[in-house]
Amino acid sequence: MLSAVLTALAVLVVWAVLVVPDRLFRLTPEAFLRIPVEGLALVGVGLLVRRHRVRGVAVLLGLAIGLLAVVRVLDLGFRAALLRPFNPVTDWKLVGPAVDMLQDSLGPGWARAAVVGAVLLVVLVPAAVTVSVVRVCRVATDHRGPAAGVAGSLGAAWLVCALLAVHLTPGVPVASRAAAELAVVQVRDVAHNVRDLSAFRTELAAPDPFATLPAAELLASLRGKDVLVVFVESYGRVAVEGSAVSADIAAVLDAGTGSLRAAGFEARSAFLTSSTFSGISWLAHATLHSGLWIDSQQRYDQLLASDRFTLPAAFQRAGWRTVVDVPSNRDPWPEGRAFYGFDEDLDRHDVGYAGPKFSFAAMPDQYTLAAFERLELAPGHPPVMAEIDLVSSHEPWTPVPRMLDWDELGDGSIYDGMPAEGPAPADVLGDTDRIRALYGESIEYSLTALISFVTTFHDSDDDLVVLLLGDHQPAPVVTGPDATHDVPVTLLAADPAVLDRIGSWGWDPGLRPGPDAPVWPMDAFRDRFLTAFG
Repeated sequence: MLSAVLTALAVLVVWAVLVVPDRLFRLTPEAFLRIPVEGLALVGVGLLVRRHRVRGVAVLLGLAIGLLAVVRVLDLGFRAALLRPFNPVTDWKLVGPAVDMLQDSLGPGWARAAVVGAVLLVVLVPAAVTVSVVRVCRVATDHRGPAAGVAGSLGAAWLVCALLAVHLTPGVPVASRAAAELAVVQVRDVAHNVRDLSAFRTELAAPDPFATLPAAELLASLRGKDVLVVFVESYGRVAVEGSAVSADIAAVLDAGTGSLRAAGFEARSAFLTSSTFSGISWLAHATLHSGLWIDSQQRYDQLLASDRFTLPAAFQRAGWRTVVDVPSNRDPWPEGRAFYGFDEDLDRHDVGYAGPKFSFAAMPDQYTLAAFERLELAPGHPPVMAEIDLVSSHEPWTPVPRMLDWDELGDGSIYDGMPAEGPAPADVLGDTDRIRALYGESIEYSLTALISFVTTFHDSDDDLVVLLLGDHQPAPVVTGPDATHDVPVTLLAADPAVLDRIGSWGWDPGLRPGPDAPVWPMDAFRDRFLTAFG
């Protein structure tokens, strides 16, 4: 009796890992009512391989299927969170940043639980699958007649279902070859990574006409101006059109256009297609600054090892003080100086903040902007080019700070107690409507903080230019499964000559790009910007 139960469990384990569908939304009970062709092949191993060799062959096959099961889980997560498959070569490097994000967003307890869960997944799943595969093959060897009959019947059923394209649920055929397809995709991706190493090396070696320009010919029409490149985390196209939150965000943008115009500023807006989705924002930043398409960690690593001429390096050569202000960073970022060309790197420890964290955000965006004004834009400062990352709109989008009087901010202690006014991230897990609403509120806050910063500190300031853009769309829980990679981009200036330089771009007036606004790939921006203002 016990032997029969263990055999049944082994069959169920093998069956389940072989037929798991490739999308979370397809993970239904009906998805497991399928016939895995790989399972039939395992029975064939038990029937055809000599008895004394079955165990060794089964162990190797079990380990392979177990590792594929781990990859399947990771692939499901990547497709759900980032709308792309798991990359077996480069995505292991994202484990550290992912744990850091969990710790910042949900706390160290959740981060530790995730690490323990990942370790158990990597260790226990292959072990359990291997043991199960060995038992299935051994039982097939010991009972060749019944095993051959069952395999033959299921094989015939598989063939009929394949020929008739039978589905019990959309996108999940009864005649399953899911594990084999996953293995093919993973091998294909490895081959693509190998080819892309050489292809991107060629792109990096190609002549770059801007890299050899003398300082006098770089950014000449922006001389004397402070130029701020402001990334708003997760500010995607879904924020301005076609979603439950876009109407309220559009109202903030339209009101902001009016208040900025009253302060002497005009804006032009469009869309950029980001190289990433839902996360890994450093790929988008690298794409914008380098003028090259950086859509993988492998390309990012290659880029940072190169001498590619970046947008901050162009400003640095032309005489600007260059600063990167990233309040989400715990530690110094040496790549900012060594590769990008920033003179100063400001992280959460450099801006005098003594208040509480707001989930992922080490400080509210309003404080980030106030500290930057105090540290870098005091009267008599040299012209500054800066990248400022606003992260109050980072997932999990709660709690959201409130706007305060700028004079009240001080060292941030005034925020004590404010995070408790909103729901904790764990309180909204699984509540899609609430998550979407909180996303909208966080984007409204970040945009309001930036607009208020400009109108409060730089009324009619002809020497301020702001490039406002998103780094990527938010997670699919907000966008849905079929969203583009587009993000809004806005150029804001009080000096009419600045916007005259981009008149040929055809961007829409105001802070809100319309549905027919131009859409550029993000890697096209560097060259067009340097051309327009050179």
